[in-house]
Amino acid sequence: MVTPMMHPLRPALLLATLLLGACGPSGTAPVQPAELTREHYCALDGMLLADYPGPKAQIHYAGQPTPEFFCDTVEMFALLLKPEQARQVTAAFVQDLDQTTWDTPKGAWIDAKKAFYVVGTRKRGAMGPTLPSFGSRAGAEKFAAAEGGKVLAYAEITPDMARLDGGALHDQRM
Repeated sequence: MVTPMMHPLRPALLLATLLLGACGPSGTAPVQPAELTREHYCALDGMLLADYPGPKAQIHYAGQPTPEFFCDTVEMFALLLKPEQARQVTAAFVQDLDQTTWDTPKGAWIDAKKAFYVVGTRKRGAMGPTLPSFGSRAGAEKFAAAEGGKVLAYAEITPDMARLDGGALHDQRM
């Protein structure tokens, strides 16, 4: 007589269960940032991203094969911090100004939640006030010392800091 503990199929069933479990959310590959090209445009306003200085952002949504790109980090935060944001975000990336330049940022994508941001800087992005992003607190502090502002982690950014009406509506240079 074969007991349940000694059933000959038990090891095969256990292996199949483990393999199927690896196909679920915990077994999927992490989302990777997409690289910008000259053809990429901002999801909010249609501006060509390569034409403007400052760090860009991208949000990856579940069920959407390509990310949505943004002119600057303020636009990303404006969407992510909205209470009515219902789409499932699988990842968000910003450009690390420790690794790229302000005037022509390229690559240097980092997890938005791990970045440090400078709030209240004199430096302006594509749409006016922005939140420059850095991979290190030291890089953000150096930038803040030169350009003004306060260094905050992702979790410290509030919806009031990511208002979209602070750009073109208040930019007297336009």
